[in-house]
Amino acid sequence: MVETPNTNHENSHAREPGAGMGAPEAKAWFVREVLPLEAALMQFLRHNWRNESDITDIRQDIYEHVYGAACQEIPQSAKAFVFATARNLLINRVRRERIVPIEAAGDFEMLEMRSDEPSPDRKTIARDELRRLNAALDRLPKRCREAFVMRQVQDLSRREIATRMGIAEKTVKRHLNDAVRMLADILYGEPPDVKSRS
Repeated sequence: MVETPNTNHENSHAREPGAGMGAPEAKAWFVREVLPLEAALMQFLRHNWRNESDITDIRQDIYEHVYGAACQEIPQSAKAFVFATARNLLINRVRRERIVPIEAAGDFEMLEMRSDEPSPDRKTIARDELRRLNAALDRLPKRCREAFVMRQVQDLSRREIATRMGIAEKTVKRHLNDAVRMLADILYGEPPDVKSRS
């Protein structure tokens, strides 16, 4: 069960407009916007921190930081703020230990442990991967591609996508599932038109 941040230290007097939301509003925002991200956050932590016994504590540290910041000012994008906080806390944990623990994830580039400026090789690889992804997106059916881009690039909800596309949310979900399956086939497996024998 997820622990919500302790709010016993709430400020009892009202805040000036623009001075932050205060604990009750921050708590409502936290429950509405942050807690639904928990599955994705836990996946991110497991991928980037190999010592499983630390992950629950790290998650709680992230929640405390996010909640504390929200008491001052509600972030525009909960998802971006939560994952930036997670990344920064993991970096700080590694730095505090002054050595790279064996349990820490091997993919430190994802955590931006190296120089902010990627090497020329990495730039070339990234451009190639982007071209490959673009080519794969171009192979998707138009409606699947539209729904996928709105969800993954524009970060719209299924409801917002349904409204923009003029279709039911159930149909949006189907388009997104189809898009992910087809992209996986295009990028990593058999071509999507090859039927698997069952």
